Amino acid sequence: MAHDTDTDLEALELSETEEAALHELQLGIEYVHRAYGNLLQFHHELGHAMDRIGDAEDKLREAGHEELADRLRDDHLPAGAISDRWTYELVEEFSDGFLEDADAFEDEVREELADGIGHVTERRQQRLIRERARQE
Repeated sequence: MAHDTDTDLEALELSETEEAALHELQLGIEYVHRAYGNLLQFHHELGHAMDRIGDAEDKLREAGHEELADRLRDDHLPAGAISDRWTYELVEEFSDGFLEDADAFEDEVREELADGIGHVTERRQQRLIRERARQE
């Protein structure tokens, strides 16, 4: 939703405590998104690692170490990263569960407190800095 920030900010009747709570919630949600990015990075890094381990299986087999190659193929390559779950499953569960729920809650709070306007504190700060710059 597009907002005329000057008009919309003036119309808001947020207490300082409400604005602070909204700001903290929005910062927290941004950190949830950063954590999700780190989870995606973990997923990709582990995928690359497993590709290299797969290459090691081929080299072990080529070098005549069939038993070690078979152990890699049978025990390590198909194993999950955590509790026999592959990283894509962790990514999907986090995205479809925790991340989606956190975003929905933040949207609800922002709608109730600030008519859906995001980053109220930053918008006010931006306006003050720009007004100050025009005065000097």
